[in-house]
Amino acid sequence: MKHKKNFPQHKRTRINDWIRISPVRLIDQDGQNKGVVDLYTAKKLASEADLDLIEIAPNTRPPVCRIMDFGKYQYQQSRKEKEQRHKQKKIEVKAVRISPRIGQHDLETKAKQASKFLKQGHKVRVEIRLRGREKAHLDFAQEKLQQFIDIIAEPTQVDQPPKKEPRGLTMVISLDKELKKDETKN
Repeated sequence: MKHKKNFPQHKRTRINDWIRISPVRLIDQDGQNKGVVDLYTAKKLASEADLDLIEIAPNTRPPVCRIMDFGKYQYQQSRKEKEQRHKQKKIEVKAVRISPRIGQHDLETKAKQASKFLKQGHKVRVEIRLRGREKAHLDFAQEKLQQFIDIIAEPTQVDQPPKKEPRGLTMVISLDKELKKDETKN
């Protein structure tokens, strides 16, 4: 299948007459490496096979070109991208809000909630809201955050240390993967 020069191509892939750099490393339609050939010869071999010459590795020198159907190439690329997106793990940041005057039982309940989020693989943003004169006692709020972390049963690591914001303190925690690996080995 041969495309005309002004045919709209895939965003980054150059084919046929859009390829400008010569010589190229050529791979034929059977997947065999034909070595480094000049661009004219590569285009001629592609047209004889009634297929397209596709630049598959443009950043190498010489660039790698393959003889194959461009539609098939686009389909393979879209399948690869879809598979990569499917394999990616999506990590959400869940929020738990506490106050400096929170009771011990309420703090334990919030810690269980944060522990559940951590087990699910999410990160947890712990927010402590300070109102009025509470803003003058940041050390007390930091102690409360540390107390909260100590209550959580899972091994945690601090991804973002306590940070002062206009309405209080926030910190981000996640499961400590190194400690978790050590536990599974034993």
